[in-house]
Amino acid sequence: MKRTNPKVIARRRRKKRFMKKVRGTSQRPRLCVYRSNKHIYAQIVDDQETRTIAAVSTLSKELASLGDKRASKEAAKKVGELIAKKAHERNIDKVVFDRNGFLYHGRVRAVADAAREAGLEF
Repeated sequence: MKRTNPKVIARRRRKKRFMKKVRGTSQRPRLCVYRSNKHIYAQIVDDQETRTIAAVSTLSKELASLGDKRASKEAAKKVGELIAKKAHERNIDKVVFDRNGFLYHGRVRAVADAAREAGLEF
């Protein structure tokens, strides 16, 4: 199925342009954020070994108490805090932020700000 939605096409173009420059390493993995209309997802990825180190979303058991507020900025902040906590458990302090083609505002920015406040360096 080919997507013809102009917003999706524009996001993919931004993502392609961005991914030319950003790669996650073992010393500095990539914090990748994806948002849908209902949920927000964040994962820490090591591109050299092609593996996911940690992942959190509004579907996670730790965030089950959010209820119907899973698509809100407050939920995005909790996702950011939780991904930073999981990163610290795995001795990761510095990451490269990958907004995945999404504009840096709203829920994507809330994840980034919460992760920074919890101690991750970008």
